Amino acid sequence: MKIILGQRLKEQREEKGLTQKQVADALQLNSVTYLHYEKSQREPPLSVLADMAIFFEVSVDYLLGLTDY
Repeated sequence: MKIILGQRLKEQREEKGLTQKQVADALQLNSVTYLHYEKSQREPPLSVLADMAIFFEVSVDYLLGLTDY
């Protein structure tokens, strides 16, 4: 599940034309922390995962790879 999350985060970020730092700043995260999430090296807490879904305008299920929409 971690790998899918990282891939989906990267896809969403690139679709919006944003850098990792821009996303990290928008989510009030350290840029290295966000990098770890995108590279599937760490899992975000539920509250951060929810913030990511809101930011990217997708569901948490989508980010976790449980749905394809």
